[in-house]
Amino acid sequence: MKISLNWLRELVALPPTTEALVDLLTLAGVEVEGVEMRGCAIPNIVAAQIKESVQHPNADRLSVCQVDDGTGTARQIVCGAKNYKVGDKVPLALPGAKLGPDFTIKVGKLRGVESQGMMCSAKELALAEDAEGLLILPPETAIGTPIGDLFPAETILDLEITPNRADLLSVNGIAREIGALLAKPVRLAGPKAPAPVLPAATLFVGTADCPLYTARKISGVKVGPSPEWLKRRLEAAGLRSINNVVDVTNFTMLELGEPLHAFDAAKLRGALNVRAAREGEEFLALDGKSYKLAANHMVIADAERALAVAGVMGGEDSGVTEVTTEIWLESAYFVPQSIRRTSRQLGLASDSSYRFERGVDPCTIVEASQRATELIVELCGGTAGPLEVGGAGTSVAADRAQFHSAPLTLRPARLAALLGVEVAESRIDSILTAFGLTKSPDGWHAPSFRPDLTREIDLIEEVARVVGMEVIPARVQARIAASSPTDLAYDRAMTLRRALIAAGLHEARSVTLVPQEPRGLAFTQTAPESLLRVKNPMIDDQVVLRPSLLHGLLAAVATNIRGGTASVRLFEIGRVFCRDTGQRPVGTGQRPVSPTEEATHAALVLTGPTGERNWREAEGRAVDLYDLKGVLTAALGPDVTFQPEENPALALSLRVEVRGEPVGFAGQLWPADARALDVTTPVLFAEFDLTRLTAAQGSDPARKYRDIPRFPAVTRDIALLAPLALPHAQIESALQASREPLLANVVLFDVFTDPSGARVPADKKSLAYSLTYRAADRTLTAEEVSAVHGRLKEQLKTQLGVTLRE
Repeated sequence: MKISLNWLRELVALPPTTEALVDLLTLAGVEVEGVEMRGCAIPNIVAAQIKESVQHPNADRLSVCQVDDGTGTARQIVCGAKNYKVGDKVPLALPGAKLGPDFTIKVGKLRGVESQGMMCSAKELALAEDAEGLLILPPETAIGTPIGDLFPAETILDLEITPNRADLLSVNGIAREIGALLAKPVRLAGPKAPAPVLPAATLFVGTADCPLYTARKISGVKVGPSPEWLKRRLEAAGLRSINNVVDVTNFTMLELGEPLHAFDAAKLRGALNVRAAREGEEFLALDGKSYKLAANHMVIADAERALAVAGVMGGEDSGVTEVTTEIWLESAYFVPQSIRRTSRQLGLASDSSYRFERGVDPCTIVEASQRATELIVELCGGTAGPLEVGGAGTSVAADRAQFHSAPLTLRPARLAALLGVEVAESRIDSILTAFGLTKSPDGWHAPSFRPDLTREIDLIEEVARVVGMEVIPARVQARIAASSPTDLAYDRAMTLRRALIAAGLHEARSVTLVPQEPRGLAFTQTAPESLLRVKNPMIDDQVVLRPSLLHGLLAAVATNIRGGTASVRLFEIGRVFCRDTGQRPVGTGQRPVSPTEEATHAALVLTGPTGERNWREAEGRAVDLYDLKGVLTAALGPDVTFQPEENPALALSLRVEVRGEPVGFAGQLWPADARALDVTTPVLFAEFDLTRLTAAQGSDPARKYRDIPRFPAVTRDIALLAPLALPHAQIESALQASREPLLANVVLFDVFTDPSGARVPADKKSLAYSLTYRAADRTLTAEEVSAVHGRLKEQLKTQLGVTLRE
């Protein structure tokens, strides 16, 4: 909401600077989104009239004008604009006027002809961002009037009002707030006299969503342009001037916070009627669009048709125009939920609906009608009839003094305990009274415009906003708390995050909502009955809560590749969602989930070359499944193992296990699926469930530290022939299972196969291992190493049936 400081100053004394006012409102909980300066207050610029204009003798694009600046002496001005005619009134910058830091108007010659000033455009006066030609002033402008009188300098605050503070959606409300915060008197705007109220005679309220409806007939009005002061007030708030009647209703809404509407009485066919819309009823709104209404929408109608969508927008067929002479002025209270529902369902919003759906003050209905009536009679003429009031809330709306909320108790001791500072009871009373509350023996009563005050803590908050958080003394209080499961889960996730970053991956954040059938992710598809669907999806790509993190990561891969990135290394840790169906197999075709609908997963993708191109390695090589296994082993620890799985949707598929328990899956996309992402290298991925990972790993073991070895190591090699199907992991496991204390490390450094069978049998493979031996307390002898090395070779032959190549 935009609000003019010039308007506010008429109601309450403001802080000395705009910055101080912004700080005051911000600290009180009223967010100031922006500060806008309008108008022109440059000295030595006046309104002048062009009396004569002739062609410049030495320039085709210039003219020489004689202008009257109100002093009685004509001034000669050389001008390059072409949008004026003799007799027009324009802004004239006299010698000495400063239009910029380095731009001061002086008497000078242009192409040999003297110019005694400069006629200005709106852009040169900072009244518009762009403008062609001179700013043409209204014909009634008095010659010699300073430009500051025509365009007064004005500061506009753009405020963001929270939904619970509908009372701040008016100048009166903001002034009341500032007055309470500064302990200053407030002169609230309102009608000069009370309105004559009569029971409804020509209107009928037929719905409970309208507890109070008032209408007043004003005859003999003359519709026309609004005066300048009214136009400026509306423009400062971001509203466009329509005509004097409509402008008065908008002005009153800005002033008091109560939206009003005026109907052309001549266009009505019968009495006003507040009713529910008929199913499928057509309505032509003021925005020129036709809307199809439903039975749960409320309308203002006559005997034949809907005239307005109640609280949202009036109709084009009943609006006030230049030929209108008689109007019905509406002022009402509508149930906020009804207006909010109608506005959302129709996709139709207005300044009125913005206020009605947050809740207007029911005790301002009559006051706003009377205020608008007085202004219409003053500006448009005419005679006002009595105010007709209908609906169940008639008794409440007639007088604010009749409104009584439930009493609220405020204990000074409780306030001091919460704020940490003592506040005198007399000051508490003055603060709450300034906010409009009244005190009685049974407690405090909130005013009708503050329905958000319902509890003791609400009153304490009001006091705190005035006292200020900056006066509350700071105290450092801390205590040691036992580690909770949440803390442990966070620590584990951070440890995993650091491990993946150390492996060269970058963390990603993807959207939680995904398509129901993500393209290229058939291997992660979840049964439709397990998906959690959004009730009202905004777009087709955001339909269900993600059952897997891979959709977002693969989309990020495609975006990076299309942006020119050759190598992509990404990971994400986040929540996934899946309804419990009682079946939770883990593998590439069925994603791992925890027994709840939400689970924390980690996923990663790798693609592209392992390093950048250089003169030594040329193109290098692309990442493969072994690079992915290396990253997972580094991140999950040495207990991780990989079991092959059959999955036609993937080129390669693995089940990830920790200590024999399945925790996730890994694999490689088919080249066709990779090309759909514009990727020409293998795309490797993995996803695992952190809950299952934690359960498989158990409690974190105590960290063990070892001294840096002081004695040399001895390396011996083993070459062997093994069946093609025998995995390396099984050989390494057999070596480690021997529990030889001198065996420090096992490294596979060569693999050779020959499908032709010429050098090694076709069903065999040649493997070469480097075994490192070391003792922590001495230098090993050759005999010790040979003895251990021999035992290991015999164990391989006995357990695995391999043939040693010696």
